[in-house]
Amino acid sequence: MTDHDHTHDEVPVCAECSPWDPLEAQRSAGDPPLDVLTTGTIFFDLIFTGLPRLPLPGEELYSAGMGSCPGGIANLATATARLGLRTGLVAGFGDDTYADWMWDTLSGQERIDLSASRRFPNFHSALTVSMAYADDRSMVTHMHPLPESLEPALLAAPAARAVAVDLKEGGSWWHTLKERGSLVFADVGFDDTGVWDQAVLRLLDDCHAFTPNAVEAMHYTRTDRPTDAVRRLAERVPLAVVTDGVHGSFAIDQATGEEAYCPAVAVDAIDPTGAGDVFAASIILGTLAGWPLEHRLRFASLSSSLAVRQFGGSLAAPGWGDITDWWRLTSARATGGDLKAAYLLRDYGFLAELLPDHPVQGVRRARGTFALASDAGARH
Repeated sequence: MTDHDHTHDEVPVCAECSPWDPLEAQRSAGDPPLDVLTTGTIFFDLIFTGLPRLPLPGEELYSAGMGSCPGGIANLATATARLGLRTGLVAGFGDDTYADWMWDTLSGQERIDLSASRRFPNFHSALTVSMAYADDRSMVTHMHPLPESLEPALLAAPAARAVAVDLKEGGSWWHTLKERGSLVFADVGFDDTGVWDQAVLRLLDDCHAFTPNAVEAMHYTRTDRPTDAVRRLAERVPLAVVTDGVHGSFAIDQATGEEAYCPAVAVDAIDPTGAGDVFAASIILGTLAGWPLEHRLRFASLSSSLAVRQFGGSLAAPGWGDITDWWRLTSARATGGDLKAAYLLRDYGFLAELLPDHPVQGVRRARGTFALASDAGARH
């Protein structure tokens, strides 16, 4: 039996494994029940992999592989949960089989608190078909608006040390939770209208952190370089982080006076879905844990790089087993004379004090199908 995260459909049960809580030493009896709470739309994702190209009109192509997993906001919630944060998700679920499977996967497999989520009768799940090819992807989605607002459920959800919000989603719930003591970690999506309304930035007044990518940050701040954008954003929010893909990430923490740049960790990427969510989850963990800014950036860069080596958004998120495996492999290569590995070992030396000191249970990856007869047998 091994202690690393497995990439197969089935994860062997490890009798010696136990969950890893990176915040255990900092916890006290008066802490909120959750570390992070988030909300958004949840999708059933069906991913076709190994396509040489997109099909032409009227053409049928066969993919080399496929996977299915919860998507949308499940990407972020799964990423935070797999990093050991006590995670709550407020989302609207349908009453179809897709919703049943996603609920079971998130609450049972990933141990995400869904106590404030809603199940709506006669409502079907949003669904996205993703076609991965040439290190990119194209998607087709079908969805309907939720029958009711989730804002009352959010205000009644268990308390959390942090909340993660999308500034474009609207609503005032997170302002209330900020007043109750939660740190607000904000993100923002691509503006399809091309307006890039700077009014969005005024919402940062109640936020602790803002983590846009370089394109979003430069458009909203009317700057031409990520370094200029992060400085402009740091004037508005205590923690400003700008990610720039393979070019790395930039951050300024006004609370500590730290500034940092971190290069990306080079890997063979096959699916970028969810990488930004893994990065944001890592920043939340590092901030709650009080890590130095450079360590937060490096940990986030590593975690997101490990995620893009897998297909399937949420279930591609790394667990502590993946991170431990990377550290051990890098250490072995450095010992063997690999100069690049030696430099990585130097830059990521702080991991030695963070990694689990015992075997941890592996995590599941996206499956070819979302429910098997054997699954039902195993449950009963």
